[in-house]
This record gives sequence, structure tokens and C-alpha cells, in this order.
Amino acid sequence: MRITRPRSVPDLDPAAVDLADPQLYATGDPHAVWLALRERNPVWRQTLPDGRSFWSVTRYHDVNDVLRDHTRFTSERGTLLSTLAVDDPAGGKMMAASDPPTHTAMREPLSKALSARSLRRWEPRIRRMVHRLIAPLADGVAWDIAEASAAFPMAFTGTLMGLPERDWPRLTQLTTMAIAPDDAEFSEGRGTLVAAHHELFEYFADHLHTTRDSADDSLVGFLRGMTVGERRLRQDEIVYNCYSLLLGANVTTPHAVAGTVLAFVEEPAQYARLTLDPGVVARAVEEGLRWSSPANHFMRYTKRETELSGVRLGAGEAVVAWLGSANRDRRVFADPFTFDVARSPNRHVAFGFGPHYCVGAPLARIALRILFEEVVRHVAEFEQAGPVEHLASNFVAGIKHLPVTARLRPGAAERLDAARAAEPRREVVP
Repeated sequence: MRITRPRSVPDLDPAAVDLADPQLYATGDPHAVWLALRERNPVWRQTLPDGRSFWSVTRYHDVNDVLRDHTRFTSERGTLLSTLAVDDPAGGKMMAASDPPTHTAMREPLSKALSARSLRRWEPRIRRMVHRLIAPLADGVAWDIAEASAAFPMAFTGTLMGLPERDWPRLTQLTTMAIAPDDAEFSEGRGTLVAAHHELFEYFADHLHTTRDSADDSLVGFLRGMTVGERRLRQDEIVYNCYSLLLGANVTTPHAVAGTVLAFVEEPAQYARLTLDPGVVARAVEEGLRWSSPANHFMRYTKRETELSGVRLGAGEAVVAWLGSANRDRRVFADPFTFDVARSPNRHVAFGFGPHYCVGAPLARIALRILFEEVVRHVAEFEQAGPVEHLASNFVAGIKHLPVTARLRPGAAERLDAARAAEPRREVVP
């Protein structure tokens, strides 16, 4: 999604804008639209040509209310616009599409397995994966960091889940097809979304079957052993949650990488500030997450009549919380259209908010922190080497192509070449 810096509130008719249109996020200017809505129509109802409708919520505090309050807004009917007006078959079975107490029973054990403390032992391995990722910068030619980053999460998520490395490229492609079925680069026809879901669900069902008799300390094995109440998860519940974990990993991390690097290209003074004080890398990661806001929206349905910003919503209505808009709300963020690597406080909602706050956020933060530590260590300056291409998706604010070149620090090329030469061909589950 294009990240623009509107100088004033645009004078536009919200009825003339289709926030569900994936092309808006590929070639349009959603930040200008969101700014106008935040200031004039913070809770706005849009009706699509086929008669379906949803409420758009664009202010930070309203977005938080929608995401945190399961007594007013349910996740069980569907959480993405792709399921608008069609009850999600994963409702009540997948953690992301369930409400407490089912959601709580699934989330608590997974949160412990994916806590920062539990993942600490993975940091040396992730650092080696980062060296593998950025090693092409040593070649001195244009390198598409967005395309390369798309495969980055599978290097650790695939390993954590115990998925064979030979399957990672196809799984990465399938998750992109699932979140951007209308993008010409990833589309396989009108049935792309259904086909991607079918292949992913079938893949995990087969994986469960082939590993049923083996010792399995992976995340898939963890799900197999989980209980909800007094029972183990059923196979369909395990499959849905495997899909959700994989999708979540592949949605946030690569697009946060590309979005942050593009901000460094556009704001070289901010990158220079970071190189002078590597101690602010953690803050820079948070600003990159706020700035790029890779998860673009989450949807809920009203459980009863309620009110947001003075607007009455009836029971059973779809409500879409736009995270990228919330992360530019001037009521919360000073100079929200300024990229500031040292921003503090930075209470962004890039990982959501409330009970459904992303369970994989600690892993994403670790991976992003290590990546940008190594970027700062090796790269003195980035330059854009070709046009930026944005993903056609109303769910993921993504960059699919960002060619860059880098001026490396003294000795960086030799270190990267040495790391590439020493890298084993295959990572194994520890």
C-alpha cells in the first residue's frame, strides 16, 4: 500500500470511495481517504454494489473498542472482508475466529509456547537466517528486498512448525494467494482464494496424517496435544490453527521489512540517525510496524445494538477496523505522518489489540529486531533501484517489489560473503 503524507484533510465524498477494493491499496491513496474519514466520518457505512455493507472504523480509540470488546463485537462470524456476509466455517474452531472462553483456552498455551522467553534460544539461528537473507547486498547489484523478504518468515516459522523445507516456497506462495487473490501476479483465476485455502487445508491434514506416529515437539505437535476444556483439539481445529499461524507469520514480517526499508530510502536522515545510535533499533522496529501497518484491517460483527463515536450500529452488522488508519490518528500520535525511528511512546496497533492481539508478535519482533541490527551493522545507506510495486489486497498493506542497492560499511561485504559460504543448506528442528 502506498504510504502518503497528506498535508491537509482532503475534500472527498466517502460514498465515492470503495474501501473494499484491493486496487485502492495497490495504486490508490487510502491514507488520504482515512484522514478524511477520521476527521469527518469516523464511523462510516459503505454499501457494495451487490448489497452487502459494512461499517468502517478509522479512529484509534474506536478501533481498540471494536477489537477488545468481545461482548459487543464477535469474531466468530468472520474477521476479514473476504468473508463479508458469509459465516466463516472456521468460526469457533480457529483461535483467530473465536471468542472467549474458546479463544482463551486456545490462546493461553500458545502464548506461553511463543513467548519472548521461550523463543530466546532461537535468536542465534534467526541471526544466521538474516545473514542468508541480506547476503545478496554484497554482490553490489540491484536486489529486490520485498521479494526476498517474502520467504524470510518461513525460515523460522516453517522450522518451528516442523514443516519440510522443500515445501516452504509453495506454502509462501499459497499464503500470498490467500491474502491477495486479486493481485494479477498471484492470481490463478476467479477461484484463487478458494483454491489456496483448499490446498493449504489439505496440506496440513496430510502433514498431520504423516506425522501422527512420530515424536513431534514442533508447534504442530503442540497443537495436537492442546486441550480445550477437557478434550483435545479435533483435526479440523488443528488444521485451521496451523493455517492461521502460518498466515499470520507470512503477513506481518516481510511487509514490515519492505515498508521500513522504503521509509529509510525516503528518509535517509532517519536511517543515518539509526546508524549513529544502534541502541534505538528496537524503537525503529516499532516505528516501522506503525508506519507500514501490514495487517490492514480486521472485521467483527455487532452482537447487539451499540454506539461508536456517536453513531448507532444495529445488531448483526459488519464492522471493519482499519489498523493503518488508527496508526495515523493525530489524537494519539504526534506528527503521525512523520517517520521517526526514536518515536516514544508508540502505542501502535499493528499487531491488533485486546484478546486477539497477535500471538506471534514476540517472534515477529525478535526477527525484525535481529534483522535491523544486522542491517545497521552492514549497510551505510540504501538507494532505490527501481519502481515500487504494491500488493493488490484490502487485508495486507504490502510491497511486492522494492529493488534497492546498498552502500556497505567497510568489511561488510567480506562478512556477508563469509556468512553465506558458512551457511548450511538446511535448517533442522533443534
